[in-house]
Amino acid sequence: MRYMLLIYTNEQTDKKPGDAGFEDMMAGYGAFTQEIQASGAFHAGDPLLPVATAKTTRVRNGKAVVTDGPFAETTEQLGGYYIVNADTIDQAAAIAAKIPGAATGCVEIRQVMEM
Repeated sequence: MRYMLLIYTNEQTDKKPGDAGFEDMMAGYGAFTQEIQASGAFHAGDPLLPVATAKTTRVRNGKAVVTDGPFAETTEQLGGYYIVNADTIDQAAAIAAKIPGAATGCVEIRQVMEM
């Protein structure tokens, strides 16, 4: 089964290029990615650009309305994802616990519906 691991962290406090600790954080993600690739669990994964670069589309009364950003009332933003192969959600949760962002934010685990 495939599971999507959605990584939520706080963009305001996340390390950015040039910040002390940024290279260590990225090395942690690189090591994690190599580990799940070697295990055969890796299916896909990418970081996302900041929410300031995003747009949201809603269709209301047959008309599309596009607004800047995902303006949810939350302190954490979706920063990236992995799609992994796991036999159970508990196995996916164990993989998610190794994602560096889980230490400062959270990782939502969702099973991918096979179509």
